[in-house]
Amino acid sequence: MGPLALTLGDPAGVGPEIAVKAWNELRHGGPPFLVVGDFQALASASAGGASILKKVFAPADAMAVFTDALPVLDLPLRARVVAGQPSAAAAPAIIKWIETAVGLALSGAVAGVVTAPIAKAPLYDAGFKFPGHTEFLGKLTASETYDGARGPVMMLIAGDLRAALVTVHEPLAKVPGLLSIEAIVNAGLVTAQALRRDFGIAKPRLAVAALNPHAGEGGALGHEESEIVAPAVRALEDLGVDVSGPYPADTLFPETMRSRYDAVICLYHDQALIPVKMLDFWGGVNVTLGLPIVRTSPDHGTAFDIAGRGLARPDSLIAAIRLADHLARARAG
Repeated sequence: MGPLALTLGDPAGVGPEIAVKAWNELRHGGPPFLVVGDFQALASASAGGASILKKVFAPADAMAVFTDALPVLDLPLRARVVAGQPSAAAAPAIIKWIETAVGLALSGAVAGVVTAPIAKAPLYDAGFKFPGHTEFLGKLTASETYDGARGPVMMLIAGDLRAALVTVHEPLAKVPGLLSIEAIVNAGLVTAQALRRDFGIAKPRLAVAALNPHAGEGGALGHEESEIVAPAVRALEDLGVDVSGPYPADTLFPETMRSRYDAVICLYHDQALIPVKMLDFWGGVNVTLGLPIVRTSPDHGTAFDIAGRGLARPDSLIAAIRLADHLARARAG
């Protein structure tokens, strides 16, 4: 099995710093990876400068040097980057790094892709048409189909909690209008399949969160539960999925409840992200389900406010690299 490919993310953020710190932690016995990005940005983020880096020209070369140097597939930036100051001028390179890593994964040259954080606004300013990494990866890979359902589906993981999302980067005011029976069923089927294939859970159990307080209180606090969520749960049951709900979201995440399911289907971003970050603020991982390749990422953003100051913690990136390695090995059998 080849190395993992780590995309550098926004070079003005903490991506370069945490990539170097993750290599320092994993170089002896951890999953090998190469960085797809700008060599000089990494050198600037390292106390050792370029001396700890090694340019490579193929993923296979990374395996031989990983213990002694951080392998870099150098795809240079066209403009100077200042830590903490994002710029749309870096967008073409950021996109190229993602496309290159995905292409390597699709060809089998790397075992999977780990993506350092990107910032949406500079990419949008440069004409990027996707809400985020997840949707862009779905386009690049054409996703996959499971029993008529299609990825990508975002899942956040912290400890024993796996939370998959029906809607992702959407304003809260738009969420009710974006929910449908079909969307919830799609997320449930992709999640159940991923739990079987990638996580080794032969008979996965799903729980589905409600949208409204008290699961709608019998219609007094909303009708989405009776008109959308509950019918979606019944449809998943008819398709052979072990699923229950909808449950009020404020009851779903205590330890005693988490023991009753293998993953929870959440309906909007913060419904999943808040409990994940409460359980493990530093070590949560984002994994994309329903792709023909393995993809994980740290569960945090670019942190422009601390970029270039040596303060960034690599915990989440290290967890993402370890999980990507685990998932790749599960797929390889």
